[in-house]
Amino acid sequence: MKEIAVGIDIGGTFTKYGIVDKEGNCLIDGTISSTDNKDIDDFLLQLKTVIDNSLDNLPQPVKMIGVGIGAPKGNFYKGTIEYASNLNWKNVVPIIELFQKHYDLPMFLTNDANAAAIGEMVYGGAKDMKNFIVITLGTGLGSGFVVNGELVYGHDGFAGEIGHVTVERDGRMCATGRRGSLETYVSASGIKRTIFQLLADSLYESEFRNITFNDLTAKMISDAAKKGDKIALEAFEITGKYLGEALSDTVLHTSPEAIFLFGGLANSGELIFEPTKRHLEKNLLQIFQDKVKILPSDLTDTNAAVMGASALVWKELSK
Repeated sequence: MKEIAVGIDIGGTFTKYGIVDKEGNCLIDGTISSTDNKDIDDFLLQLKTVIDNSLDNLPQPVKMIGVGIGAPKGNFYKGTIEYASNLNWKNVVPIIELFQKHYDLPMFLTNDANAAAIGEMVYGGAKDMKNFIVITLGTGLGSGFVVNGELVYGHDGFAGEIGHVTVERDGRMCATGRRGSLETYVSASGIKRTIFQLLADSLYESEFRNITFNDLTAKMISDAAKKGDKIALEAFEITGKYLGEALSDTVLHTSPEAIFLFGGLANSGELIFEPTKRHLEKNLLQIFQDKVKILPSDLTDTNAAVMGASALVWKELSK
């Protein structure tokens, strides 16, 4: 009987799940709303129901060996989601304890960026690497650090939050209440803020002059840059500069073989990769120059978080 793991990615709007075998084949997947159920018990019951329905629809019987969950502010050590500002369930949620009432199986939890790093290590471009970093460029900026083949959690489970490194003292306001965090400049929301700052500070013609902030998307910025829009091109240069400079400091801490960029903003390709690489090399200490690769993720954007969460199961059970 084929062994499978269930990978779950809990996001602020949607929760994705997938049934994944050890080779990294996603046999079936699905999505439910993260916002319909304000009660965590109701949410987990709905999640169990759709997972069970998916298992029943597989063409052959399988053996579920565990569940992996990626979630904002997920604490690997405690199995809790702690003070996630973009989820319905506030404070500290003992999600592993609650979900094990439905499945008496090994369960593992980490934050979404760490899950992406594990997925890259088990299924993706970091299969043969022991030291690398994954940067997730979504609405915010997440990161997962792997050192000597192990994910870095720190003493409390929250190590590696490069998105909240301060890059501009007294800079842009962050959702955390702090100012000048990297993710306020380097993320889908960050590049939108850059666009509107450039619109205010220049007189260039741009297709964005008649678009509201809420209607603007990172893909629209990428598409405009490919057509030569000066505001969009400058926004990518600024974004890559902030990211490259921040990564040049990060390299000093862990000396990674590669840094993988993943997520919506990374899908813009060389528009973000080229300035990031250039500013990284420009600011690296000489002993690190021309050693660190900046690579796109090998995992597809549609199921990478689910793949990473399922990979957490295989990795932990193999220990």
